[in-house]
Amino acid sequence: MAKPTGTAAVEAPPRSRTQPLLAGWGTNAAGRALTNALQGSRDRLTVRPASDGAWQRAAAHPLGQLIAQAAEEKGSLWPQPLVSHYARYFRDGNRTAYEGLVAERQQRLTRAVVMAALPRGADGEADAWLDEVIDGAYLLCEQSSWSWAAHDDVFTRAGDVVPDRTRPYLDLGAGEIAAQLAWLDLVLGEQLDERAPGLRKRLRDETHHRVIGPFLDRLDWHWLGLDGDVHNWNPWIHSNIIAAALLLVDDPGLQARTVARCIEGLDRFLASIPADGAIDEGFAYWWNGAGRALEGLAVLEQATGGMLDADLPVIRALVAFPHRMHLGHRWFLNVADGPARAAEGLPWDMLHRWAVRLGDAEAARHAAVFANPEPHSSAGLGRVLHSLLSPSQPGSSRGRFEGSERQQLLPGWVTYLPSVQIMVARQTPGTTEGLTLAAKGGHNGEHHNHRDVGSVVVAVDGVPLLVDAGQPTYTAKTFGPDRYDIRAMQSAWHSVPAPFGLEQGTGKGFAAMVIQEPTPEEPTLALGLGEAYGLDHAEQWIRTSLLNQELGAVVIDDRWNLPPSPEGAAGEGTASGGTDDVDISFLVAGTLSIGNDATATVMPDGIPTVAGGKGMRLRWKPATAVVLVDEWHLDDPLLRDVWGHKLTRLRFRMPAETRASGAFTLTVEATK
Repeated sequence: MAKPTGTAAVEAPPRSRTQPLLAGWGTNAAGRALTNALQGSRDRLTVRPASDGAWQRAAAHPLGQLIAQAAEEKGSLWPQPLVSHYARYFRDGNRTAYEGLVAERQQRLTRAVVMAALPRGADGEADAWLDEVIDGAYLLCEQSSWSWAAHDDVFTRAGDVVPDRTRPYLDLGAGEIAAQLAWLDLVLGEQLDERAPGLRKRLRDETHHRVIGPFLDRLDWHWLGLDGDVHNWNPWIHSNIIAAALLLVDDPGLQARTVARCIEGLDRFLASIPADGAIDEGFAYWWNGAGRALEGLAVLEQATGGMLDADLPVIRALVAFPHRMHLGHRWFLNVADGPARAAEGLPWDMLHRWAVRLGDAEAARHAAVFANPEPHSSAGLGRVLHSLLSPSQPGSSRGRFEGSERQQLLPGWVTYLPSVQIMVARQTPGTTEGLTLAAKGGHNGEHHNHRDVGSVVVAVDGVPLLVDAGQPTYTAKTFGPDRYDIRAMQSAWHSVPAPFGLEQGTGKGFAAMVIQEPTPEEPTLALGLGEAYGLDHAEQWIRTSLLNQELGAVVIDDRWNLPPSPEGAAGEGTASGGTDDVDISFLVAGTLSIGNDATATVMPDGIPTVAGGKGMRLRWKPATAVVLVDEWHLDDPLLRDVWGHKLTRLRFRMPAETRASGAFTLTVEATK
């Protein structure tokens, strides 16, 4: 084994439930001290009114796409979400018909705010753009519900499919609209008073009725985390309410009380973060969980003139997480409900600002490469405005991803996050070249869980070819009792074993046991998987995943000693079991070709955004394993956008003599 040239391994002491904000801020986080600190907060924020000189600098940003789209839609009919769209979620499970139209409405309003705020001289269009903003904001005020239909309790509570205006539901959608109205009030408030007197009062009244009041009056919102289950809704909603409170609540006492409760909520989220900074929802949800917390904390720090300083150890760990999950190019390790390819419009500039501030050069360099020169309206108005107006931005490498820049993107030899039992090992530290192995343990009670305990992902030159399918389009089934009827969530369609054809069970008890942790000297993760299938002991199935840097090979070794019959595996996961067969599956993207000598080749042909490149060669022992191939023809638009028209499941069925006790080894090498 070649000597490791670097490590990003992170030690994880026992998780502390200490509230880091309370410990660091003490009495400054509430009461009179907070009320006093928030006085004049509007003038201390990075986002400035349109009359401020900062908008002269903002005008220098590349904005071609935003301007072109805004010009094309100006004066046309606005997207109109209807009751029939809202009701579809309760009727047939479709949630995109309604949410898509609301998103289009909000994105158009975001573009209009930017256009109205940009210095325009005497072009005669300023009033037209301001009217566009007024119309969009008013439409949101008139919208019967700010909640997304998929979250509203109106059906379960009353059997209705029409929103109940007297009992607004405070969810992600409501928080997003409240924050959007707050930021546009800050940027264009003076112009709104002149052009549409009374509109700003309407913004405040609606926000109080739909967001601030329900937030303060009720403690039964599941996303508060009072029961100890803290997930990404917590920071996403709390950070949006902070913006709404600072900019749309004029009473100092009410403003401070609202902000103080948001601080309590964010503290519960931060207290739930393990010492290694891992997010069990994965890279994609980091942006709408941990990333939202970072944004809220930055606004609090600005609003209080630095009194609430968020330079805390847990923040440093969070900032490091995204680049540790990078496989190469726009591909990232995806666990749970996450796509394998990073979305467009992510606020990398926000992450870059935090990394620079904390002195994390590796995270800053990585974020700078991905940061988009032009903000994307899908990111939301707050993120767009911060991108345009923040004084510290990624440098000359911003938005570039070729040549020598690529050699500096990835962490070193091996990253291990013990709290989620994830290892990422790279054949060539610091670059995308060669093989990258990601192996995951964990449990099946994680947030946005897929039954993926023991799964592996292998990339060649940064492109995953042994893959995790990731997130399909959300429907009513996604978060309901039939969630695991969805193929992408099943262990049967992850790269894991299926002893006796068993599906893994659901819940924290269906977990991996770590037998060997990786080290810089030996990038090997050995896991006992038996309990994930409801077997008696974890060590009844042991999977060892390792990267041999010197030989340029990934080895996945499975060894088992099973009970005498499927009846011995009595767990929640037995529904699709009950056979004598012992299978080991690997999910493949691209084009699979089976050889005649216990070998196969996988090439990236057919994967969108991938033009040629190396593939991988698979070898397995015993050669007598029966090879079964199942094609998954993708009709889901999200999955098809990432993987193309199909994924392929390569199943190895063990010979009869090794079903009870045996071993299987898959070796993966890059093609020449």
